[in-house]
Amino acid sequence: MRGTHHVFEHLIAQCETREAVPVAVAFPCDEVSLAGAVDAAKARIIVPVLVGPRAQILAAANAHGLDVSPYRIVDVEDAEAAAVQAVALCRTAECAGLMKGSLHTDVLMHEVTKAGTGLRGQRRMSHVFVMDVPDYPKTLLITDAAVNIYPSLEDKVDIVQNAIDLAHVLGIAQPKVAILSAVETVTPKIISTIDAAALCKMADRGQIQGGILDGPLAFDNAVSIKAAAIKHIVSPVAGQADILVVPDLEAGNMLAKQLEYLAEAEAAGIVLGARVPIVLTSRADSAKARLASCAVMAMVAHAHRSAKAGGLSMAGAAATAPAQG
Repeated sequence: MRGTHHVFEHLIAQCETREAVPVAVAFPCDEVSLAGAVDAAKARIIVPVLVGPRAQILAAANAHGLDVSPYRIVDVEDAEAAAVQAVALCRTAECAGLMKGSLHTDVLMHEVTKAGTGLRGQRRMSHVFVMDVPDYPKTLLITDAAVNIYPSLEDKVDIVQNAIDLAHVLGIAQPKVAILSAVETVTPKIISTIDAAALCKMADRGQIQGGILDGPLAFDNAVSIKAAAIKHIVSPVAGQADILVVPDLEAGNMLAKQLEYLAEAEAAGIVLGARVPIVLTSRADSAKARLASCAVMAMVAHAHRSAKAGGLSMAGAAATAPAQG
């Protein structure tokens, strides 16, 4: 008997009592991107600032019956100019989040990652999928399946810390982090097992904070207590992971899509490590997934705001977030 979806409703509900977050939406010139922004605004999650050619935005709105009259439109010439202006709105703190419209991801991320004018933070940027898997009893985070193609060990330190900080924001006080590979033993010929061992030791030494790490772990041992027991793996993480850290983008992308298409999972997503949280929408995303991505973005933006006000890290600001049931 299959389980039920519950994660996204929980995330969206958490935003109901919080102030809507101003978000720059870059080039929302098709139905999917424009409807995603409007739906999130109606849910009082975001206050969208629509950045793009006014005529195209209004044409898309009229064609699909969307009312954009309540929202500010920043009129620019094309997709490239929209990316530049949307990033600028975030740099000046006029907007606390950035959302991709119908422009190509590389056009937006080119402006985001520019030295001097972009949104680079102190850490490497990374993407986290927030998965609602019917047969898994809690939120499952997968990273990085969208930004870092072949991350180095140094990159993975930031990837893991970004995911842990997000887990704190989502109310997971001490996330269990499984560093994935194909096997459970350190094997010199499989570099991901070496990275996993190093990351776990770095966590022991305080170089990664806020979570419980273990690895290398194969996927089955990370999410199935039964599989871990059969292989005699004694671990506080095995079988009950909150975060899955994949070896590279290819593995992560395949894993997330397999869960989505074969296990009826739904996937929201967020880019972390920049000055503001970033949502990279996809035409394949369901309306609920787009709304959940906006909810995650809003929660991270509120955590950033609290951190700045209190002089804390984002993890420190999120420490008082309600624990997930």
